[in-house]
Amino acid sequence: MGIMDRFRKKETKVQAQSSTKMLSELEKICGEDKETYMALYHTMFLDPRKIHYTTKDAIENAKRYEKEKNLGRARIWYDIAGGIALYEGNPKRVAEFFGEAEKLSGLEYPIVNRAEKAVAAAQEYYRKNLKEQTEET
Repeated sequence: MGIMDRFRKKETKVQAQSSTKMLSELEKICGEDKETYMALYHTMFLDPRKIHYTTKDAIENAKRYEKEKNLGRARIWYDIAGGIALYEGNPKRVAEFFGEAEKLSGLEYPIVNRAEKAVAAAQEYYRKNLKEQTEET
């Protein structure tokens, strides 16, 4: 077997491995519930400990930008507040904050109608992954 044959064999093996779909931890947690996975995929902070704002800070900023008619920035701050509420495990506030972002942007936020399921999945993700990260450091 020549060097080119070995190269082709390796190349085929790499392609086969990369085409096998690796499920993320969040996908595993959500299982067959693709709607909850997609709702979290677009709204969840993977490590909210790195967010240096409180919910109160985020809401104050959102309301200030709303008063200034800067709706884009207001929406972003409502998104941040919603992400923090996910971490805190508060489905009512998740729905409230992302609901505000939805109103301001005109975009659909599926998490608003799936807040309970989304919080449960997010909390499981955080229990598993943030604990492991703390143990590693």
